[in-house]
Amino acid sequence: MGNFLEIMSSFFGRQKNTNVRVSLPAVCFVWQIAMIVLFGVFIRYDEESDAHWVEFRRSHNISSDIENDFYFRYPSFQDVHVMIFVGFGFLMTFLKRYSFGGVGFNFLIASFGLQWALLMQGWFHSLDPATGKITIGVESLINADFCCAGSLIAYGALLGKVSPVQLLVVTLFGVTLFAVEEYIILDLLHCRDAGGSMVIHAFGGYYGLAISWVLYRPNLHLSKRLNGSVYHSDVFAMIGTLFLWMFWPSFNSAITDHGDGQHRAAINTYLALASSVLTAVAISSMSQKKGKLDMVHIQNATLAGGVAMGTAAEFMITPYGSLIVGFCSGIISTCGYLAVTPFLEKYLKLQDTCGIHNLHALPGMLGGFIGAIVAAAATESVYGKEGLINVFDFEGEFSTRSVGTQGGFQAAGTCVAIVFGLVGGAIVGCILRFPIWGDPADDNCYDDEVYWEVPEDEETIPPVLEYNNHMIHKHQDISESNFSVDQS
Repeated sequence: MGNFLEIMSSFFGRQKNTNVRVSLPAVCFVWQIAMIVLFGVFIRYDEESDAHWVEFRRSHNISSDIENDFYFRYPSFQDVHVMIFVGFGFLMTFLKRYSFGGVGFNFLIASFGLQWALLMQGWFHSLDPATGKITIGVESLINADFCCAGSLIAYGALLGKVSPVQLLVVTLFGVTLFAVEEYIILDLLHCRDAGGSMVIHAFGGYYGLAISWVLYRPNLHLSKRLNGSVYHSDVFAMIGTLFLWMFWPSFNSAITDHGDGQHRAAINTYLALASSVLTAVAISSMSQKKGKLDMVHIQNATLAGGVAMGTAAEFMITPYGSLIVGFCSGIISTCGYLAVTPFLEKYLKLQDTCGIHNLHALPGMLGGFIGAIVAAAATESVYGKEGLINVFDFEGEFSTRSVGTQGGFQAAGTCVAIVFGLVGGAIVGCILRFPIWGDPADDNCYDDEVYWEVPEDEETIPPVLEYNNHMIHKHQDISESNFSVDQS
């Protein structure tokens, strides 16, 4: 037994090799070829993107092309797509020497994840049993981006500590787990979660935290010098924050029903976001002796209102209710950065680079339970009879469900998302512990030079009068002029 433990210890503890020249291209090529094959077998255009749309329109008495779902959904898709690639990407550029990895690896895993998501979600939601094909349209693209968001959130906890190959593995399993838990929560439990507080944020947050916990690095303090920001890196991260903040109403309303539900989701999210900014600033200032603000809080906690409003966004929570949600989530998120993150690292050995526990996991869980309370409190006098049926989709086998029962299922859905995140993340973390993925050593984390060709820092240019070419020509012109200075 002792020999076995020694062998395992030497296997998992052997020296790190960050050369991914073989493994990264191999994974990228093999997986992309697999996507091409699977898309060829399963994926087809839906009726609104197929060339037979003209006949479909005529047979369904659709009067104009403007009624094609593309024209309703594409503006929201654009906003969500910007959030995934620009918002999440730039939010992760706060580390002083890991901006390439933050935005570049975000680009990589989102590009792979959206392809795998179209397949996974298609198998669960839109597979035609008669033909064995999956049909996709613009709403499928939005849902695929949502699916990727869970893995991008998980990346936040692992930022700077894992290899690109490990991130692709995280995405492969993350998208798979997301599709399963989404099917259970939205289809089997029949929960409503328009903005993904449960299925995206709670799942993605706890998925990333569980992986980070399993991959605990006892000597990560050796890279402490790089685990921080500089002035310009915080500015770049703030660009990501602003893109996310501006487009979050689209994120929460993108796949809601046309009409009042989508309109209400945008309004509620808009108000919750605004409220969370003020409380985040207030708590950040109160936490410092001289009242100065911490950029970490402003970059992250100001977004907590959008996360917490995700589930209840399309419900009749009222405008002042939205402000209360933003008010509370801004306080909780900022306090999380001040107290919870240090506690988790010190006592639970949980190293959370971006603080996703405070921006996604905790507000996502809060949003799920807020949705449960608001659903259970719904009344016919507030929603109207048809409004209740429309908002909670009380049709078919769910036509006899009461609002109290719906609230209970909403709470159960939140728990399912958390369990999937924690258990799935722990399993994936164990897989990533194998020393075959090219991850960096404890003293080599948070550094772009491990996986990127990084240009050398600009040399300091001594101050000179002739600072560029046009000054040289200007001096030549002056010397050739007819002006002269009389000698006394």
